Order: sequence, then structure tokens, then C-alpha cells
Amino acid sequence: MLHQIATPDQLAQLLAASRRQAGLTQTEAAARVGVSQSRISALETDASGLTLAQLLALCGAYELQLQLRDKNQPSPAPAPNVEW
Repeated sequence: MLHQIATPDQLAQLLAASRRQAGLTQTEAAARVGVSQSRISALETDASGLTLAQLLALCGAYELQLQLRDKNQPSPAPAPNVEW
């Protein structure tokens, strides 16, 4: 799923939801990323202090991929669902 993030609050909500979807507790996520559980909790409340290194580590832990695109360009069409 594609998520558009415009504010730290939106990112915080996405991080919390993605962690839960990955089936991880805050403690488990913290261990994978190399931060404390309280840091994960803080980032899920206010992501404004999130570093790029932490964001990339969290993306890896949560099976997410970070993509940047020019906001003046139209969104690409979603890939078709293909069953093999």
C-alpha cells in the first residue's frame, strides 16, 4: 500500500500501525533497530525527532520501502494484482 506522509504526526501513526502489522512489540522493534523501547514509543507519538538512519532502520524492520517522488508529477498507476 502507498502512504503519503506530509506531517510528523502522520509518520508517527504510520510507524505504530506498521509495527503492529509486522507483529512486533515495541521492545522487539527496538531490539531490531538498536534503540530503546521508550524511543520507539516516543517516535510513535511524535516522529519529529526521527533521524533518517532510524527511519531507514524502521522501514527495514517493518518490511517497508521508502520512496520519494516529485509531488508535481502524477502518482504512478498501482501495479495490477497478479495471481500465479
